[in-house]
Amino acid sequence: MCGLVFSLESNLSSHRTVGTDRSEQHPPLSNHCFDTPLITVSDPVKYTMSSPWEVRLSTSRRMPYFFNSETKKSSWEVPDNLSQDEVQKLPGAAKYLGGGGSRPAPPEHEGKVRASHLLVKHSGSRRPSSWKEQNITRSKAEAIAILNGYADEIQGNPETFARLAQKHSDCSSHEKGGDLGLFGRGQMQKPFEDATYALEPGAISGIIDTDSGVHLIMRTA
Repeated sequence: MCGLVFSLESNLSSHRTVGTDRSEQHPPLSNHCFDTPLITVSDPVKYTMSSPWEVRLSTSRRMPYFFNSETKKSSWEVPDNLSQDEVQKLPGAAKYLGGGGSRPAPPEHEGKVRASHLLVKHSGSRRPSSWKEQNITRSKAEAIAILNGYADEIQGNPETFARLAQKHSDCSSHEKGGDLGLFGRGQMQKPFEDATYALEPGAISGIIDTDSGVHLIMRTA
């Protein structure tokens, strides 16, 4: 804009007659170029998208967990993309986490893990009986098919896992939604132990085969 004004001033002045009072016909350039206050651009506004995560309480285990309302996924662990400050602001955090933003199910002892499982026994199991059936006659293939059906229903949701374990698991831990509590190395059958330690907290395994039957394992701490 100012460059145009300077060019216009130069052209006009070359055609003026001698004796013309330039100041009367044309105000100083400052009136043309600088009478409007300078506009400063502030820092861009940072828009914070609301997180789809919220904190809920597991009614079966009486423990808080994280639920994503968009993906419908659940996790016992703090989602990786959330800072502690963001966790504190999640719906339900003040009520179920005490506003601390800490992980809901930390291990009580170093080196130990905590897990829940859903066991389906079959005729080849070490003890082919349970609280539900005195004599289990289903084949291993049938047990795996049943467990696959449960896995499809669970879809990573700890509430659904606990509910199905409570109703269908052939282990006495069904009374606690499949919760086995804390355990360390050497306390479980080797395939079960290895699978549990390989899981991240909040993750659910594929089908694990042991002498007891076939399992789905959910590591909770």
